[in-house]
Amino acid sequence: MADVKELLAREGIPVAEERLDLIRRYQEMLIDWNSRMDLTSVPPEEMAARHFLDSLLPLREGKLIPASASLIDVGTGAGFPGLALAAARPDLRVTLLEAQGKRCQFLNAVKEELGLDHVRVIQERAEVLGRHPDHREQYDLAVARAVAGLNVLCEYLLPFVRVRGQALCWKGPAVLEEMADGQAAAEKLGGAVLTPVEMCSEALEGKHLLVPIQKMEKTVSQYPRKNGIPSKRPLKAEKK
Repeated sequence: MADVKELLAREGIPVAEERLDLIRRYQEMLIDWNSRMDLTSVPPEEMAARHFLDSLLPLREGKLIPASASLIDVGTGAGFPGLALAAARPDLRVTLLEAQGKRCQFLNAVKEELGLDHVRVIQERAEVLGRHPDHREQYDLAVARAVAGLNVLCEYLLPFVRVRGQALCWKGPAVLEEMADGQAAAEKLGGAVLTPVEMCSEALEGKHLLVPIQKMEKTVSQYPRKNGIPSKRPLKAEKK
């Protein structure tokens, strides 16, 4: 098993030593639980790079994850990137949103085992929670990793983001082909897609990009649409 502490240190990720210990324990729990339930298809020897490093690379860019930010991770799965960020950064206030109960069970187990009191786990769909007054436009950051196309992500994420906050999308190079539809969707939802930031690492294959979406104004009440509609009928740029 690749040592996640050594990898993060080698890559220059600014994480305190005691937090590195928490991240390693999280990795150990993921490997253990994944042997009994389907949490991730990534093999144990690749988890350190493909899950933990990929989730934490933005910490090298100090302004991407502001101090003491409130953050919601939409479709967090086994906790990436949100739970990894919470383990590394105790100043963040992190909400993990996941629709599948077994994954929420795992997330809560990690939260309790590692003593992450600044984390809460919610089992719900983004389309539902994005309309709830306790969550709509209440977060500094909404994040998602490997969830959907950029235009779909805009509808999942921007309803959670306060005006002047941001959505952050972990994407691969194919996102460059999604920019036009993503920008059109962002504009409908009160946002604007900014220039992607390249997240470089020799430990990861291919190009990894972080796409920021700035929240410029409130999201109109018709969004997000009902369950399943954002992915079935995604917002698109008008054809010329």
